[in-house]
Amino acid sequence: MAIVKPFQGIRPPKDLVEKVQSRPYDVLNSEEARAEAAGNEMSLYHIIKPEIDFDPIAEETDPRVYAKAAENFKKFQDKGWLVRDNKEQYYIYAQTMRSATEETLGSSKNGKTQYGLVVCAYVEDYLKGNIKKHELTRADKEEDRMKHVRVNNANIEPVFFAYPDDKVLDELVAKYVKGAPEYDYVAQGDGFRHQLWIIDKDEDIKTVTERFAGIPSLYIADGHHRSAAAALVGAEKARQNPNHRGDEEYNYFMAVCFPASQLTIIDYNRVVKDLNGMSSAEFLKALEKNFVVEKKGRDIFKPSELHTFSLYLDGEWYKLTAKPGTFDDSDPIGVLDVTISSNLILDQLLGIKDLRRDKRIDFVGGIRGLGELKRRVDSGEMKMALALYPVSMKQLMDIADTGNIMPPKTTWFEPKLRSGLVIHSLD
Repeated sequence: MAIVKPFQGIRPPKDLVEKVQSRPYDVLNSEEARAEAAGNEMSLYHIIKPEIDFDPIAEETDPRVYAKAAENFKKFQDKGWLVRDNKEQYYIYAQTMRSATEETLGSSKNGKTQYGLVVCAYVEDYLKGNIKKHELTRADKEEDRMKHVRVNNANIEPVFFAYPDDKVLDELVAKYVKGAPEYDYVAQGDGFRHQLWIIDKDEDIKTVTERFAGIPSLYIADGHHRSAAAALVGAEKARQNPNHRGDEEYNYFMAVCFPASQLTIIDYNRVVKDLNGMSSAEFLKALEKNFVVEKKGRDIFKPSELHTFSLYLDGEWYKLTAKPGTFDDSDPIGVLDVTISSNLILDQLLGIKDLRRDKRIDFVGGIRGLGELKRRVDSGEMKMALALYPVSMKQLMDIADTGNIMPPKTTWFEPKLRSGLVIHSLD
């Protein structure tokens, strides 16, 4: 079962939310964060990317940077830019896609809205595997986020979970979102609409807790390093407390949980610098061993089904269809198009064996469209591009349920959660 609890959120007053909120720490670099925070001392970037407060910008892992995060977090509370709610409660966070992304995301004409419940998840659920992951984490990134949690004694940013659909929770959310939201704004930059409601009625709080207790597992959609860091700090605090009881606030960390059916995974594509010594003709010929190769011309071609790929090379688009016998539909990892392309194209033909570290390859989220692949190849920066059909939520959950790990750079969720709408203190 999934144990969750309500919490006293620390959040901006309604009239300051647009000044405080920000994109997540890991979707932009320090220079971009400084530019976005320019002239705005209330920006959450001063807490989640405090290296921007140094001139020149400091290294993200400099001890002074973590100290600055804590200093700024206290300052935000002292000045009333962040205020703690007086009651433990749940929150509903809604995101609506902007129309410009509808074609990419396959959403309806009026945009798609997904409704998440902001809860505190249980550290032990993560440690015991009831909160399931599908990606590996890196120790250095875990330690960076652990330092950030320790120094602030808070989960400043939420993690992004999925859960199997639950009709009672759907009905409860539908009831609340008929009312006026606490926050309602369109974010500059991405153009997505963000709304927040508060679940403050005791009977509804009880319902949320009880319904989650009947859900076998939660699934990390995005935020594997933040999840690991939050859980490890919670476990660390438990070990350090000689009077540990198990109900302390540090036993929980903040997550936004969305029904799986509402989430859309979009494609995560690849661009490669060279053809590993082959000419374009030799490369296309080599592909024919495992793929049916069809020339599609100069108009952008997007794969529309599993086991088909889109290749852009020398100003032309090609459709690649994996031949029978080159993949295993009974293997939750082997069936993935990212596995097929990694094994049969990137590894066998191009000699790219480590997707995390090889400098010859880069990755482009599908939110940017296939035009971005074309641009990077046409500019001469890259030699070829490969577009993949996106993974489904069912595939992600099947992989997590079987204890498997997806290959690197497999999933891209959009929109990203905004940071600063709610913060969870470990006190």
